[in-house]
Amino acid sequence: MNETVKPSVLDDEEFHTAAESVLREGETVADLIDRSARAEVEYRRDQAAFIARGIAALEEAERTGVWYTTEDVLSMMRAKLDAAKAAQGK
Repeated sequence: MNETVKPSVLDDEEFHTAAESVLREGETVADLIDRSARAEVEYRRDQAAFIARGIAALEEAERTGVWYTTEDVLSMMRAKLDAAKAAQGK
């Protein structure tokens, strides 16, 4: 993308002042906005992947007829946690 886009928040004096008040040493408002935008993109990718995994799990459960209750899942997670703790204790 060659088009340069200036975020509208840069024209908002109140926002700009608020952003400047939370900057870390050596950081600029542009750095803050860049890092925030990158974090949002990563969050949205993770969210889309999470939803896709959920849909795939639902489809698999419908296909196989195998369903797990909350208690089943928590029990499996506790067993994994207990095994990991036991392995660290060795």
